[in-house]
Amino acid sequence: MKHSNQLFNKIFFYKLSMLVVLMALIGCKDNASKNNTKTETASTFQDVFWNVKAIDPNGKSLDVKIFDNAGKGFDVKAIQNSNQDYLMDVKAIMNDQRLPVKILVSKTQFSPVVAISNTGSTYKLKAVTPEGEQHQIIGVARYDNIVIMKAITKKGKFYGVKAIAPTGVLNDIKGIKINPQDKEMTTRGHEVYAHVKAMHPTSNEDNFVMPKKNIARAPYATNFERIIWNVKAVTTDGKNLDIKAFDTQGNVLDVKATQDSKQHSFMNIKAFAEDAELPVKILDSEDEFATIKAIGSKGEIYDIKAITEDSIKLDIKGVSREGNIINVKAISENGEFYGVKAFAPDGKLNAVKGIKIFDRKVEMRVKGNPVYAHLKAISQ
Repeated sequence: MKHSNQLFNKIFFYKLSMLVVLMALIGCKDNASKNNTKTETASTFQDVFWNVKAIDPNGKSLDVKIFDNAGKGFDVKAIQNSNQDYLMDVKAIMNDQRLPVKILVSKTQFSPVVAISNTGSTYKLKAVTPEGEQHQIIGVARYDNIVIMKAITKKGKFYGVKAIAPTGVLNDIKGIKINPQDKEMTTRGHEVYAHVKAMHPTSNEDNFVMPKKNIARAPYATNFERIIWNVKAVTTDGKNLDIKAFDTQGNVLDVKATQDSKQHSFMNIKAFAEDAELPVKILDSEDEFATIKAIGSKGEIYDIKAITEDSIKLDIKGVSREGNIINVKAISENGEFYGVKAFAPDGKLNAVKGIKIFDRKVEMRVKGNPVYAHLKAISQ
């Protein structure tokens, strides 16, 4: 009997020890998972290559390529590297290297669209007809944060440029701007006017009137009458919650999306102070979820909150990353995620997302604050 009791005790304590170890391992796994939810989620997603094509008036698609000095052609693709296809990088594939595609600063209205190698060599994008005729791809006209891109024939006709998924879904190829000035940045000796991306289409952009002549570029200006879109958190039962910015003294600022041109596929999000419009950014931090703040003229920080009917303030955070997109949510008291949307006065709806232009962690600094992503209202 004594031997049986000893054996029972050994088995019991062995199982208890294994249970403790197992619980510890599960806890470690949960903590690791929790830490990974900040915004940089690991992904096993296999890249999907979308074909980049120019579309002629008869609906025929023309290959878009770059050519080396020997005349050899290389494909240009939009690369979907996550489940989202809101915003995808466009790359030229040359000898297994993926070259970034940019619109360069130009003294004239029509801006060259090029792939840039690691050594600084540039290769112009061309649309190629079945007969081998080449049409240059150019940035034609700027509408605030968007630069419309077209293929231009020798007779001056414009063809649209699209990304086509293997499933047949279409995205627009366009330039996007973060900097209101002409020059976004300098890379490998070249001044960049806009970053080339594949984005969800907006129907009205195909109907924009394009300039007919390649005249000298004037400073960007528009006589468009600004449209203010409301930014709201949408609860699971369909209620829209106001979103506001709060400073440390308790002052409250409206948070809005601003449509400053005909295009509404890529709009700024601002906090409106009495004498200024403050940029709203996703900041780099070590928090579980990425913090979203408005930044004042002296670098002061404003919290961004959704306000419930009971005047409870809910955090607005970047909760996960998918490729170039940071998913932005309001977080309820019980941990529910609410979508964040921009509503036009006429009922149009955009998604509010964080946008990453670069692969690096910190995109830029605003008044000393490290920006992880730019907050924008984009086409759904």
